[in-house]
Amino acid sequence: QVQLVESGGGLVQPGGSLTLSCTFSGSISTIYAMGWFRQAPGTQRVLVARITRNDSTRYEDFAKGRFTISRDNAKNTMYLQMNSLKPEDTAVYYCNADYFDTEFGVSWGQGTQVTVSS
Repeated sequence: QVQLVESGGGLVQPGGSLTLSCTFSGSISTIYAMGWFRQAPGTQRVLVARITRNDSTRYEDFAKGRFTISRDNAKNTMYLQMNSLKPEDTAVYYCNADYFDTEFGVSWGQGTQVTVSS
């Protein structure tokens, strides 16, 4: 299995920047893709960005040009650099790992709150 721990959330003013981190441990070699999701109050959890084992990335439209997903395998850490933040980016952000061992599995972190407000 894979364990995930997010950090880096907080309060930021509109237009500001924030970097989220997700440290992963466990059966790391079984991970084939990781991602960041977010969930605002009263809404469903949605994908923000995704990165595969070969560093191919994908972004949802609202994240394109403002957010950057990356991974440092030496540090077992995935990042989400968020720039030009808007109040509508306020949400709990979760990191996610898709892995395959003897069967497919999905792991989630506990989430970190991001609040964009003046």
